[in-house]
Amino acid sequence: MDASANFDPFDPPYDVLAPGTTMAPVVFASPHSGNLYPDSFISAARLDALSLRRSEDAFIDELFTSAPTLGMPLIRARFPRAYVDVNREPWELDPGMFTDRLPDYVNHASPRANAGLGTIARVVASGSEIYASKLRFSEAKRRIETLYMPYHARLVGMLRELEKAWPATLLIDCHSMPSTPGPLDRGQSRRRVDFVIGDCHGQSCMRAITDLVERTLRDIGYVVMRNDPYAGGFTTRHYGRPDEGRHALQIEINRALYMDEQLIARKPYFSTLARNLTHLVGAVREFTRAGFTKLA
Repeated sequence: MDASANFDPFDPPYDVLAPGTTMAPVVFASPHSGNLYPDSFISAARLDALSLRRSEDAFIDELFTSAPTLGMPLIRARFPRAYVDVNREPWELDPGMFTDRLPDYVNHASPRANAGLGTIARVVASGSEIYASKLRFSEAKRRIETLYMPYHARLVGMLRELEKAWPATLLIDCHSMPSTPGPLDRGQSRRRVDFVIGDCHGQSCMRAITDLVERTLRDIGYVVMRNDPYAGGFTTRHYGRPDEGRHALQIEINRALYMDEQLIARKPYFSTLARNLTHLVGAVREFTRAGFTKLA
């Protein structure tokens, strides 16, 4: 983590790892692996840097770097999830964390905002409060307009480029999950599976793609669940429109498979998971290159 990062100006707020030649109509995204923390954010937080980092999907972008090698682009946010969460609606905010009144267009009634996990989070995954004092709305507005909006604009542009050459597209949104549920995950089993695949209960992605991903991971030996407890976030719901030839799938990976969750450090078998994900990425590429049509 670069705890002294200067985000003013921040250019760009994301990286795109582009293939030499595009081989399939697929975009991989890592929205929560950013690890650059502005000085102003660190100084305003009541938590230490390591506690803030535990909200990251650390190293997920590294696990999927085979995508550009195999001919599919990968976009990754550079800013951390605790600073701005691009897997939320653009204005999903908890009014209790601000000193001033929020505009009427802000969605303050969503379960995520009420839990303190809106576009600008009030808490980290453990439930601990991030900030030592309340923010002004202008600060949230600045982050959303300079980081959130450009990220999604670039993602839209990448998908539209693919639509020029292919009858259908697929977005795979890549995430990680703690190996055990936290205090905000009520009612969940204390032991989590290896992967959770989310297609919004069949609404965001054609079933054949979800089946392929699940089957490929199970054949390797992983324990896989579908839509439980993660059916897909804002990105999956917003971009997944199968009737228009636009498919979106969320993948959640158990952090115990590859990292020390307390120290935010790669484990020795990180490379094994990366190789297995390369196999998955290759299977997705071959499926989408062969007979992947708008009406499939």
